[in-house]
Amino acid sequence: MDEKSENNWEQRRYYMGLDWAKEYHEIVVVDGDGRTMLDLRINHTAEGWHRLREKLVNLAGPDLSVVAATIETNRGPAVERLFELGCTIYPLNPKAAQRYRDSKAPGGGKTDHLDALSFADALRTDGHGWRQLKPEEPNIQELRLLCRDEVNLIEQRTAFVNQLQEALHEYYPAALDAFDDWTVPAPWAFIERFPTPQALKKAGKRRWEKFLHTHRLYRPATYQKRLDVFARATEFCGSQAVTNAKSMLAVSLAKQLRLLAQQLKVYRKRIEELFQEHPDYDLFGSLPGVGEKLGPRLLSECGEDRDRFADHQALQCYAGTAPVSFQSGQIHKVKFRHACNKNLRTAVHLWADLSRQESTWAQVYYQQKRLEGKSHACALRCLGQRWLKILWKMWQTKKPYNEQLHTRNQIKHGSWVLAMTPVSSSAK
Repeated sequence: MDEKSENNWEQRRYYMGLDWAKEYHEIVVVDGDGRTMLDLRINHTAEGWHRLREKLVNLAGPDLSVVAATIETNRGPAVERLFELGCTIYPLNPKAAQRYRDSKAPGGGKTDHLDALSFADALRTDGHGWRQLKPEEPNIQELRLLCRDEVNLIEQRTAFVNQLQEALHEYYPAALDAFDDWTVPAPWAFIERFPTPQALKKAGKRRWEKFLHTHRLYRPATYQKRLDVFARATEFCGSQAVTNAKSMLAVSLAKQLRLLAQQLKVYRKRIEELFQEHPDYDLFGSLPGVGEKLGPRLLSECGEDRDRFADHQALQCYAGTAPVSFQSGQIHKVKFRHACNKNLRTAVHLWADLSRQESTWAQVYYQQKRLEGKSHACALRCLGQRWLKILWKMWQTKKPYNEQLHTRNQIKHGSWVLAMTPVSSSAK
């Protein structure tokens, strides 16, 4: 079946609602008149999905693309199994799912069967306007999962660092005074080598100096300061009981941080390999401020389906930079958008902030928003909104970012940003 016919809604003859869970799934299939044709529960096992396939084939025939399926997510094992069945998938937003459920049970009742039935019926009546979920290329899917997992591991590292600093605050304040950045290996190694103030004092100055030289911490600005802190380590510290207990926790956390750092390097290497192999590497890599981390995250969250976003506004809504407008009679409000891709919104926020260091117009735009009374986060969101419009155009034309081209466009359209941008000495 070609792409044109695959996206033809008129070819769908059955509508399946799937209420998914970890162990089992509730499934209801209705026909075009809303009559229930299939009602069953399957376990999330190979046998369960094989049973569903047999039921669907007996109902609709071998070509299961005539079965439109909806589910309250757009990723995960259940979605992958639906793709393997050959169904066309239309993901359902959780907020919309709640509204469809309420229409079937206005009294507030809820069961898995009711959810599956309401989803199937909603797909039958409104599905022609829903976006069809398309299978992704394995490399972009792997890149997205790796980037998201990397962020989760970084958050775990932050949690471990906070716990370590809290433990040191109770029994070893000298260690906190000696090091400012606890996200790097040297402070962790220090805790493993000198786990208590007493152990540090017993080691003596020669071992302190050897440690600092081994870990390249002998810079003139901090070298003598650290030695002085080490010498006073036992003057203000916790009791012996607290030291005995919290030193064990500190060493445990230091070891976990060291192992986590090693795994983050493995993640970073694989992410960079996938990013550099992707055809859109030059496009996303050309964006000012993205660096080696944000480029892969932006690419993986945007995907590679150019038809996914009809215009730049669709991408802005998806990323959460566009506000939500509420209008009723004479009431008109603009609110922050909560329903969006949170991972993409975070990446755009960081990108907008870093772009100010490499793009003059971006810094001018940000400063103007701050002068208008907007907060730092709001100003970055406005800047991200502008960057996403540029990114969408680049994405459609498959052309990398060109600062000179953007400047010419600003001149052509009479941008106020250009008027406020200071002229560099090279341009005079």
